[in-house]
Amino acid sequence: MDGVTEIRRGTLQEQTFYEQVGGEDTFRRLVHRFYEGVADDPLLRPMYPEEDLGPAEERLALFLMQYWGGPTTYSENRGHPRLRMRHVPFKVDRAAHDAWLKHMRDAVDELGLSEEHEQTLWKYLTYAAASMINSAD
Repeated sequence: MDGVTEIRRGTLQEQTFYEQVGGEDTFRRLVHRFYEGVADDPLLRPMYPEEDLGPAEERLALFLMQYWGGPTTYSENRGHPRLRMRHVPFKVDRAAHDAWLKHMRDAVDELGLSEEHEQTLWKYLTYAAASMINSAD
């Protein structure tokens, strides 16, 4: 291996997941596609009381960017994520979990990530969805 390749490999290894998958553009595309599905979902749409899904889309995009190593704008604007607490006012049961993951799966599939990145992201999203369940029915 020549020196240039080794430098490139070292740089890639130091990149955050956020940088590796394409940064802000990738996360904004993910979240925008997700909310396109939510907009027409009879189970999930009522969980977003704002007439426009734009504010929710912005919050999720900023959260995911920060979580994966991007800018800390989410915490600067909203403080600690406290995801479970923020979802308490809403009934999140297995059906909501499944609907959320269906729309997120569609969004992830459209990103065209490498298999490794896709699996890493999906593992987190399924974990996060399961941790939001707060109702048995």
